[in-house]
Amino acid sequence: MRLVAGSCALLQSFAMNWLVYVVGAALALAAADVLIKAAAGKVPNSLGMLLYGSVPFMVGLIWWLIDRRNVGEAEITTKGVVFGLGVGVMFATVTFCMYIAFRMGAPISIASPAIRLGGLIVASAVGLALWKEPLTIKYVLGLGLVCGGMFLMLTR
Repeated sequence: MRLVAGSCALLQSFAMNWLVYVVGAALALAAADVLIKAAAGKVPNSLGMLLYGSVPFMVGLIWWLIDRRNVGEAEITTKGVVFGLGVGVMFATVTFCMYIAFRMGAPISIASPAIRLGGLIVASAVGLALWKEPLTIKYVLGLGLVCGGMFLMLTR
C-alpha cells in the first residue's frame, strides 16, 4: 500500500496531470487494435476504414460546433489546419496498414507492439531533433530497453 501511495505522491510532485490522458489513449489504442484484428477479414478493408473515419469525423464536428464559440478566429492558422489534416492522413494510413496486416494473418501480439514501439522510436527521435527535448542517460537506457524488447518480441 505504501508503494502505491508513494507512486501517487511521485506523480503529483511531477504535476503530470496529462498522465491520465496518456493512460486513456493507450487503453483506447489497445482496444482499437483488438477491434481491427477482430474485424479484419469480416468486412472489406474499405468499409472498415469508412467506419473508422465516420466516428471521429462526427465527434470532431460536434466538438468543433460546440467549441468554436470559445476559440477566436485568430487561433486558426493555415499551418495548424495543414498539421491537423496530416494527423488525419497518418491515422488513416495506420488503420489501412493494420487492416491489411491483420487480414494477411499478422499476429496481434507481435504486430501491434511493433507498430506502437516503432512509432514510439520515430516520434521520440523527432522530439529530440525538432523540439530539443532533453537526452538523458535514463532516456537512452529506456530507449535501449524498448529496442531490445522489440527485438525479442519480433524474434520470439
